[in-house]
Amino acid sequence: MATKADASGINSVLKRNIEALVERRKREEADYTGEERIARLISGFAGSMMFVYVHLGILGIWIAGNVWGLPGIPPFDPSLTMIATAASLEAIFLSTFVLINQNRMSESAVKRADLGVQMGLLTEHELTRLLGLVSAIADRLQVRTHNDHELHELKQDVTAEAVLDKLEDADM
Repeated sequence: MATKADASGINSVLKRNIEALVERRKREEADYTGEERIARLISGFAGSMMFVYVHLGILGIWIAGNVWGLPGIPPFDPSLTMIATAASLEAIFLSTFVLINQNRMSESAVKRADLGVQMGLLTEHELTRLLGLVSAIADRLQVRTHNDHELHELKQDVTAEAVLDKLEDADM
């Protein structure tokens, strides 16, 4: 049975799959803890150009004040070391927030990779069955092609374990 495309050119199966993925992503985001949400907000801001501009402004004024002097601040004020310490502490915390987000993204990537493998295995199984059916129909109708010698091999199921074993053997 053919699927019908809507006005956007997307067929109903693809549209349903996209909606399911979006819904799953929303559920995963709803499961984030308060700490994870805060970490996402902070690392999201820290990864923006606004963050860069704010730091350029603050650090630029502080350094300019210490190098050339601003009213009320003597040049080479010892507080210059305070900003270096604050920047170091900020870097430690920002790197922690980034790692928290990377861990969450890594978990999602593993789930997507597992889904991709499972879908690939399912597709392989279905295509193998379909090839067997088409081959049986061709035999029944006595249709021969120049690829008939490959059919027997192609009709065999491929197991994930066999592929993984072969890849491990090839890694030397």
